[in-house]
Amino acid sequence: MLDVRRMQVLRAVVTSGSVTAAAANLGYTPSAISQQVAALEKQAGTALLERVGRGVQATEAGRLLTQYADAISRQVAEAETALADLRDGRTGTLAVRYFATAGAALVAPAVARLRERHPGVRVDLRVTDPEDPLPEVRQGRADVAVVVRTRDVPPTGIRMGHLADDPYRAVLPKNHPLAERRVIDLAELADEPWVDTEGVAGPCHEIVRDACAAAGFSPDFSVASQDYATAQGFVAAGMGIGLMPLMGLRNRHPDIVLRKVRKPEPIRVICAATRDTAPTQPALQGFVEAVREAAKG
Repeated sequence: MLDVRRMQVLRAVVTSGSVTAAAANLGYTPSAISQQVAALEKQAGTALLERVGRGVQATEAGRLLTQYADAISRQVAEAETALADLRDGRTGTLAVRYFATAGAALVAPAVARLRERHPGVRVDLRVTDPEDPLPEVRQGRADVAVVVRTRDVPPTGIRMGHLADDPYRAVLPKNHPLAERRVIDLAELADEPWVDTEGVAGPCHEIVRDACAAAGFSPDFSVASQDYATAQGFVAAGMGIGLMPLMGLRNRHPDIVLRKVRKPEPIRVICAATRDTAPTQPALQGFVEAVREAAKG
């Protein structure tokens, strides 16, 4: 097998026209250059240089290997440039997973900011399962997942970075007796029929259940809905009240009111889930910063 480093030595000799000049350019002794060329000739099985006057010139085989050495040098230079672009966040792909309500509120504006700062980075966006949002991150198929933090300890190897706090509000029909109040104690909603917006499992369901338990009751869900727009319609129709996060209430039904709740105030904590072992990526750091900026408005 031909030695690539020796091919580069041959290229230096052919380009400069002498062993002495090549040695000076490469910082070697002339004897070291001659030994490298001799070893390459042994590998090639043919002469690569011939003496002409006080210098040397390439044989046909030497010219052939010099051309390939040129091509290798260009490819190495291109590889170094491409690697630097990737390392500095000028190119590459960032795989982002997110839950539905974070899409319009956080992820979309964050990606817009990221494209301004890293225009050469391609962003792969997909909605993840809110009940199990981490498999792709754990398996290395996604760089980051925007998730709601659960009360469980994060899985081994996963880092949770805080992005934003999303407080819940009581969602009431406009004609509800408590609609005139600015702040409502959560316990005051204990005897109301409730509209369920979170399904039977998942971190958002835990947040509502845990807050109500802290207030001393378990909500009586009379209507089930798994999206906030539909749930608002049920509330507006007088079929119940609900607790919904502000991020899910950006498109508000005209016949509902939102009121702060306390004792306690439920808050869902939104985090960026990444692998502990993932290498530092400027694009990933830029995305996380952009999500935090979007959360601040």
